Amino acid sequence: MVIVWDIVRAKDQKYRFRDSVVAYLFLAPALVLIVLFVIQPIVLSLYYAFTDYYLLEPNNIHFTGLENFRSLLDDFRQKGDVYHALVNTAYFVVLVVPIQISVALGLALLVNKPFKGNTFFKVAFFSPVVMSLTVISLLWLNILRPDEQGMLNGLLSVFGIPPQKFLSDPDQAMTIIVLVSAWQGAGFQMMIFLAGLKNISPELYEAASLDGANAWKKFRYITLPGIKPTTVFIIITTFIAATKLIIQPMIMTGYKSYTVTLSYLIYMEGYFFKMVGYASALALLVTILVGSATMLQRYLLREED
Repeated sequence: MVIVWDIVRAKDQKYRFRDSVVAYLFLAPALVLIVLFVIQPIVLSLYYAFTDYYLLEPNNIHFTGLENFRSLLDDFRQKGDVYHALVNTAYFVVLVVPIQISVALGLALLVNKPFKGNTFFKVAFFSPVVMSLTVISLLWLNILRPDEQGMLNGLLSVFGIPPQKFLSDPDQAMTIIVLVSAWQGAGFQMMIFLAGLKNISPELYEAASLDGANAWKKFRYITLPGIKPTTVFIIITTFIAATKLIIQPMIMTGYKSYTVTLSYLIYMEGYFFKMVGYASALALLVTILVGSATMLQRYLLREED
């Protein structure tokens, strides 16, 4: 009996080993890609952050310690590009996150009710999400051109209103980018909210109606608690996505002090000005900043539970 058991166990170990080998073989291509295009760039970026790496002189790299970080701090103190990028990014995040989430929730509540044309509105609200950010930015750039050839200025001229600067106006440009971004991304959050709303039992609303609860009380005491996990997920993911803003200001305004963001500045320093070491140091600080803010968000939202 012992011999039979040993044979069975040996065969079982053989099959497990074979299955493990097959599994690792299937995983190998993905692991290689992750190492080459994720882990390696991260490690190199950490190294370059402490060097004077200039893209056009790849063989002339010197370790400079914290010099790049001192330069970043000096630029911030002098209200240079780093200062403007941080302020613009913070402004964008503070506005776009609540606006986009509020619009998405409102749309989800609207299309969650059965009515004729429901599917059409779902597709219409979601369609901007599947469009390229480049296409979206070019579309709004033409609509908001500062001369009368711009669609919106052409409409205003019909009513005798002089052309507006829109994206050329430092006081308007960033707010316009916020609204365009919220319009483009709200459809995605709408679909996530819809999934959360579908998980709320209709019996809860029926019981609330029998107790005389109005629409506001149903929303406050049933809908909001029911979609709390969904809302937390959307807040965190929208926050992270907002900190990576680059395409919209790049196309709609170009490199301007009143619309440059942290991600845009990293791109410009690394690829346009070729200062890879400086850009890597900035990227490291942004990663730490965003990671810390995300963990703080998760902690605060968890405390509310």
